[in-house]
Amino acid sequence: MKVFLSEAAFMGLVLSSLEVYKKECLGLLLGYKLEDRYIVEYSVAYQSAKRMRNGVSPNRLRHSRIEGVLPKFDKLELLGDFHSHPQYGSLKGIPKPSSLDINDMKQGKLYMIVAINDNEHSVRWRENQDGTISGTLNDFHFKISAYNFEENKTRRILIRCPFCLVIEN
Repeated sequence: MKVFLSEAAFMGLVLSSLEVYKKECLGLLLGYKLEDRYIVEYSVAYQSAKRMRNGVSPNRLRHSRIEGVLPKFDKLELLGDFHSHPQYGSLKGIPKPSSLDINDMKQGKLYMIVAINDNEHSVRWRENQDGTISGTLNDFHFKISAYNFEENKTRRILIRCPFCLVIEN
């Protein structure tokens, strides 16, 4: 299984994480699922999420409004969600699901985590051997991972994002 991120989806993940840096962001992943891959066309941040430095939750009423409208966009499906793990003091954000994250996962859904940290040295964006993508933008270092939940197991999924590979530092 692989995840292919569009330019719009990548930008949504990065900008959402950056906007509320020091607190977590939360949003939806929209696109479509094929037999062997997820195609993520859009990542849409929740504006009304309750944000904390080590947690985030949607407003349930507002989330249900969105879920009620999504079927009208018949070429897209709700693939799952994303959130960030920001640096807090000297504790670096890491793109691994916490036990709370795992408890919230639903069968067959896609989950992406954006670790965002202060930039210590600039590096080009790249696709890493562990299936993540990472790189720097200005004063921030990002590392993005993807997971799905199948057969009651959390599995990391390989991310492909051609757009991020051509970003200049």
